Amino acid sequence: MALLETENECPGGEGGESIVQTCVLGGFGESCETRALLSSLPEVHGSTMTSESATQRFLVIMNRYQEQPHLLDPHLEWMLNMILEFVRSEKSPPSLVHLSFKFLYIICKVRGYKIFMQLFPHEVADVQPVLDLLSRQDPKDSETWETRYMLLLWLSMTCLIPFDLYRLDGHLESDSGKAREPTMDRILAIAKSYLLVCDSPRDAASVLVSKFMTRPDVKQKRLGDFLDWSLTTISQTNDQSVRDIMVLDGALQSLAKLFKHGKRDDLLQYAPTILQCLEQKNLSESSQAMLRKLGVKLIQRLGLTFLKPRLATWRYQRGSRSLAANLSMSQSTTVAVTPEVETHKLEEDYDIPEELETVIEHLLVGLKDKETIVRWSAAKGIGRVTGRLPKELADEVVGSVLDCFSFQETDNAWHGGCLALAELGRRGLLLPSRLTDVVPLIVKSLTYDEKRGACSVGSNVRDSACYVCWSFARAYEPEELEPFVTQIASALLITAVFDRNVNCRRAASAAFQENVGRQGTFPHGIDIVTAADYYAVGNINNCYLNISVYIASFPEYTKAMIDHLIAMKINHWDSVIRELSTKALHNLTPKAPNYMATTVLPQILPMAVGIDLHGRHGAIMACAEITHALYKLGVQTNRTVVDIISSECVDALKNIHQTLHDRKQYRGFGGELMRPAMCGLIEKLSLSKMPFTNKTVITGWQSLIDDTIKNLPLVSSGVKDCIMVAVVAALSALCEEYYQDEPGQADSAMQDVLVSQYIEGLKSPQMLTRCGSALALGSLPRFMIHSKLNQILKGLQQMCTVSQKDGSFTEARRDAVKAIAQVCVKAGVCAHGSPDSALCSENVTEVYGALLNCMNDYTTDSRGDVGAWVREAAMTSLMDVTKLVASIAPEILLPDLVKCMMCCLAQQSAEKIDHYRAHAGSVFLHLLHSTDPAVPHIPHQEELLSIFPVETTTSLNWNAPSQAFQYITQLLGLPQYQYHTLLGLTVSVGGITESTVHFSSQSLFDYLRGIQNNNAALTQFGDALLSIFRDNLRNDRVSIPFLKMLDQILANSCFEIFTTQENHQFCVDLLALCKECKKTKDISKLRACVTVFCGLIQFQGEVRKKVLSQLLMLLCHSYPVIRKTTASQMYEMLLTYDDVMNPEMLDDVMTLLSDTNWESDLATVRTHRNQLCDWLGVPRPQVVSKQSPVQVS
Repeated sequence: MALLETENECPGGEGGESIVQTCVLGGFGESCETRALLSSLPEVHGSTMTSESATQRFLVIMNRYQEQPHLLDPHLEWMLNMILEFVRSEKSPPSLVHLSFKFLYIICKVRGYKIFMQLFPHEVADVQPVLDLLSRQDPKDSETWETRYMLLLWLSMTCLIPFDLYRLDGHLESDSGKAREPTMDRILAIAKSYLLVCDSPRDAASVLVSKFMTRPDVKQKRLGDFLDWSLTTISQTNDQSVRDIMVLDGALQSLAKLFKHGKRDDLLQYAPTILQCLEQKNLSESSQAMLRKLGVKLIQRLGLTFLKPRLATWRYQRGSRSLAANLSMSQSTTVAVTPEVETHKLEEDYDIPEELETVIEHLLVGLKDKETIVRWSAAKGIGRVTGRLPKELADEVVGSVLDCFSFQETDNAWHGGCLALAELGRRGLLLPSRLTDVVPLIVKSLTYDEKRGACSVGSNVRDSACYVCWSFARAYEPEELEPFVTQIASALLITAVFDRNVNCRRAASAAFQENVGRQGTFPHGIDIVTAADYYAVGNINNCYLNISVYIASFPEYTKAMIDHLIAMKINHWDSVIRELSTKALHNLTPKAPNYMATTVLPQILPMAVGIDLHGRHGAIMACAEITHALYKLGVQTNRTVVDIISSECVDALKNIHQTLHDRKQYRGFGGELMRPAMCGLIEKLSLSKMPFTNKTVITGWQSLIDDTIKNLPLVSSGVKDCIMVAVVAALSALCEEYYQDEPGQADSAMQDVLVSQYIEGLKSPQMLTRCGSALALGSLPRFMIHSKLNQILKGLQQMCTVSQKDGSFTEARRDAVKAIAQVCVKAGVCAHGSPDSALCSENVTEVYGALLNCMNDYTTDSRGDVGAWVREAAMTSLMDVTKLVASIAPEILLPDLVKCMMCCLAQQSAEKIDHYRAHAGSVFLHLLHSTDPAVPHIPHQEELLSIFPVETTTSLNWNAPSQAFQYITQLLGLPQYQYHTLLGLTVSVGGITESTVHFSSQSLFDYLRGIQNNNAALTQFGDALLSIFRDNLRNDRVSIPFLKMLDQILANSCFEIFTTQENHQFCVDLLALCKECKKTKDISKLRACVTVFCGLIQFQGEVRKKVLSQLLMLLCHSYPVIRKTTASQMYEMLLTYDDVMNPEMLDDVMTLLSDTNWESDLATVRTHRNQLCDWLGVPRPQVVSKQSPVQVS
């Protein structure tokens, strides 16, 4: 079997569309395995487990061929024969028969029943056995429905034998003397009974009816009765109960299939009655979509029955279905054509029944149904029926279909209309003369988007309109479509590039490609198809920002694309589409600058102060983007923006803010859209150097920025970040353009006002106002910071440190940290400069102190470790400031500052959260390998470069614990990094994430094994451990993971060299610290303490007695769970370390530890504990007056 797998990646695609996999199979490769599986059925059927296992495996094999079922065709016969052998064998138990039919059903499901049922044996000898086997089935057995389904299909085939069924009856008297039922009646009874069941055999029964009732002998004797029974069944049921719905489903299915396969002459006499019954039933009003679909299906079959089967002579034909015929026609100059006179005569001789009007009316109603399956069935019905009508009547039907395309109709009607037009076009029933009416409607359908509440409907309409264009490409000769090429091509490309729905973009791309290939008249078709293929249009950002620019470079499409964005997209309900549209307009402006300046801008300026909120939002952003794009073009030709756009447009742009302010449109929900849009306009107009010398305009803009920062706490959480970014960008651009008296010289009055105002905002009780003020200070240009740097830095540093005590200002601290770096970078560095205007030797220590202090922000709240935001910002800021200082004045970068920074980064690189570890690691390596500028005074730089070669900057994945920790633990061997690296590792090794714990502990133990016999290195490591424990004794974030890590270290005998010495100082100090820890009330900390005490028992000398004493005191702890945990841990400890006590007493101690209920009252527990003290040779703890609610003994 040839298996080809291709993977195509679409960068940044939407959702799951970025990767598309195709799997093309070359043949049925599991033939041998399938043969073995089928052969094993007699062995596996007896056990539920083995039979289910075999079934599941067979399902897996077969499901691979769902999309290429034809590959099974050469193998179907032998599979069917193998299975039928088990079914026909008299020795086969029922369980084997049912399992065999289950396997048959799986094959049938994949290949399709129409193909598969033809392989069933259908000799005369098969009729009675199949009938008898089916008669023995229980229709209510839900476990064996596959058996009944396949038997009904088999019976459908055996019904095709070319003999009268009465010949099979023989003598109708049975051995008992009772009359046997004729075969015909038995089959009919079975078919009727299974049409009324609630499971899948009902579908097979309808197939049986269509084959059985069309037999010559059966239709003479039983067809009328069966149709009477069906109509009675339909009329006596409703669609309110589940049972009635199933009965209706079966009756309608059987009639639809019967009228599909039966001969017209036999069924025509019954058609009016059935149509009348369906009209009375009024299925189009049913709440069940499947019943409405079957109603439409049956009505179209009735319509085809009313009309003689014939091919419309008037239909439009392009070529032939046969390749050979096409070739012969191209070679031959004479083509036989039916004379027009004869055609006309044929149409005159043909009478159309009155009932056909009812049929077409029902089908047209079906086109407007709310379910797609009903509309699709109605569309196919319209196509089939119209193909048998005379030209004039067919044209009336087309006219009725076109009535669906009214803006008074719903999107369902538009969708149904498109499907019907596609069917008519595909069948050659939509004559070229109608294209002038049809094409404008299809172009409208390609952009159909009807707003409903907060969203819109119409993606299905646009998708089906693409299908119409696709079908037209195949149906018409190029010269017929040539007058409409420009309309269709532009509309398809607009949909392919600008539609919100990815399926519509891909459908339009496919339709355009089909037209390019078959019509050959679409302008620049090949180039565009290459750029806007199926995969390229999967990414909406790529469509709007890149593909659209390429397509607009062809003048045939430029204005159409711009007009569409203005008319349909900048006022779209989805804000993402509005923003993308305005960016697209910016990119398209160079393709048609005059059109943008003279037509588009005057067109959208009234919208910018209009009533519609979405239109206003999009128009303001569009004005900003277009103006800025025109400014960029003007720069290239030495023209200002006011030379390009009219003075009326300049005035309108100037007055937008005041108009919105006067109308109070910055308030409420609308204000959340208007504020960022207006800030965007301020930014772009400032960047475009608009000559607004009028102070009133600038003052108004500044007041909007200040008011927005002040009111950030009132904004919805979803848009606050977007507003903040827009405000900061607007402020920066506004200052740069309008607040300079001379180049590089600030307007001192505005400088004083703004700086003092934002520094005051840093003290606001509102967190978001603090954030906005900090970012505003960070965005100020250099000339605004000059002579105010000291004041700004003090305000930001105070916010980083003083507010540290208040966990609710985490985001404000993060933004203050970012602002410190931004301010420093803009102010620049001067080693001996003034601290009020540049970063210099006098203030560099304070700046680094504030940033390094933020590296220890571990604030937590209900959202988790929110301090990580501050730490991440501090790392980035340290990197930016360090590179700046190192490039200009490395002499002010003191060794202590660099050491603290690198050690803090090493600590963060060893911590547990992947994202922040990765960020710290990348910053660490960036500073280490930086050569321009090189960072001075990095401790152990040579050793670090050997641990982290330059290739690790790209190859090392810090997010993966399996890669990161094996590098970072090597820093434990460098004295200056040891403490901080171990502190970071502590929370990783003692954490709860399995992968992090596994790889970090593995790397730590690898390092410890390397120094296990090096007394000096191990002592140094032990001292670092004790220092961390001592410094974080009451910090549960570190102390609990530390105790867990210590337990693992002791359990792995990493301090074995110390255990040989009595009363080693490491153990003594560790015990003293653990005794302090024991006073806590935290259960998890106490449990970790118990495990560490048990690990410390391996140390020799007097210290062992002290450890035992602590454990025995914990056996009488006031928390029952701690008493129980201690007893359990001591039991394991005594099993592990057999030299702790006298072996003769060991069994008694173990028995007492395991049998005592340590959760009982303290008086009872204390007695047992004291007994243990005596056996272990440890003084009994004395009961003292209760000092703490926790410790009692």
